[in-house]
Amino acid sequence: MAKKRGSKLSALVLAASMVLSACGGGSSGGNTAATPSTGSNGNAAAGGDAPKEVSFTIGYASGDPATKKAIADTVQRFMEANPQIKIKDISETTSAAYLDWLKTKDAVGEFPDLVEMRDTEVFADAGKIVELPSDLLELFHDPPKVDGKVWNAPLQVNSPQGIIYSKKAYEEAGITELPKTYGEFMEIQEKLKASGISPIVVGGKDIFHMGFWVNKFLIDQVYANDPGWNSKRTAKQVSFTDANVVQAMTDYKELFQNYVDKGWLSTGDNQTASFLVSGKAAQLYSGTWMFTQIAEADPNFEFGFYALPDREGNVNVIGLSSPAGWSISTEASKDADKVEAIKQFIRFFFEPENYSLYLASINAIPSTKEQVTYESSEQMQVVLELMADPNVKKSLAINNWWGENQIPPQFRNWYYKLLQELVAKDGVVLDYMKQADTEYDNQVKANAM
Repeated sequence: MAKKRGSKLSALVLAASMVLSACGGGSSGGNTAATPSTGSNGNAAAGGDAPKEVSFTIGYASGDPATKKAIADTVQRFMEANPQIKIKDISETTSAAYLDWLKTKDAVGEFPDLVEMRDTEVFADAGKIVELPSDLLELFHDPPKVDGKVWNAPLQVNSPQGIIYSKKAYEEAGITELPKTYGEFMEIQEKLKASGISPIVVGGKDIFHMGFWVNKFLIDQVYANDPGWNSKRTAKQVSFTDANVVQAMTDYKELFQNYVDKGWLSTGDNQTASFLVSGKAAQLYSGTWMFTQIAEADPNFEFGFYALPDREGNVNVIGLSSPAGWSISTEASKDADKVEAIKQFIRFFFEPENYSLYLASINAIPSTKEQVTYESSEQMQVVLELMADPNVKKSLAINNWWGENQIPPQFRNWYYKLLQELVAKDGVVLDYMKQADTEYDNQVKANAM
């Protein structure tokens, strides 16, 4: 097993490796916040006048506890440094999909002024968000564009997901080497199962969690070889019933039926860390944000991380950039004072002393040009090596593509629920993929009307 080691991360070095490898395809800490009168952090009026009071709302995906705390802490520090600006956090932690939550907020007239945007093209096309102000573009490394425009201040760079495993469970099951192929990984599952522990925990109660495993198999079988597959599916040139997709979903079904903890449909994403540290399960397939949660759940718990190879031993991971991050609502853009306050917050958020706290809280990779450092863990070091390795193929999840590759916005959650049913009812994969084709075409047609 890898020895524990620490390192300092540099945004400049990281950014260079990101470009080389991917261009082809919570604690509030001890920072001293700047006072309202100091440059970009302050808004004091000239001549000693009291600064003008401004308020705006903020909304973001809050299902992950570490991310929620990291953002909430930054908001609190900003308001302490800028008492003339009030930020109302309207984020809610629910099991509903974030896209659905945003649409509900929009329907009741509560769309956030500053919003974490993931389905950028959907809301840009609907006229709900505006381009990122040009004077903020200088903060970032070549952020992705939709229709030739930058709509987001990217919170971080997409980073690989993989197997987070209990070193104790592996040792007790007699596992001495990490798998070099998917076949070897399946052999490990048999050893874990024989040792009496649930091999894998899945937080299937939260629909977004389903995407971790589903996209692992889709990337290996589909996107790694054909990154334009979504656009071909929209044009009806490929099908969910094609052999590669059927194989991906067969692998998914086999894994879930044989090696995933039986209570996965009623287990929340926020319960998965406790399953690991308590010894109820040996592994979790998830992202870097879980490292902090696991360490906080039990500081003495020893765990490792690795990217799961495919059958041929190739490593394919999420790692391309996508248009996502802080966006300003169209309604907020009509208020000049509100826009200035939001811009002030965005600059504060990405200042190295603040941004480093956010990044460290969720073990994220910086998106900014300016150097940002924080101490990385053994697990995070593996992630950085994956991102810098040109032999590791970088891809995206089914719903993170954009432009011609964008899928109908409601399809992702429908598809994940279909796959939950596939396992629960022991369905025939080919029959369920025929349903996927029909639903996909119906949604494409409905969106075109």
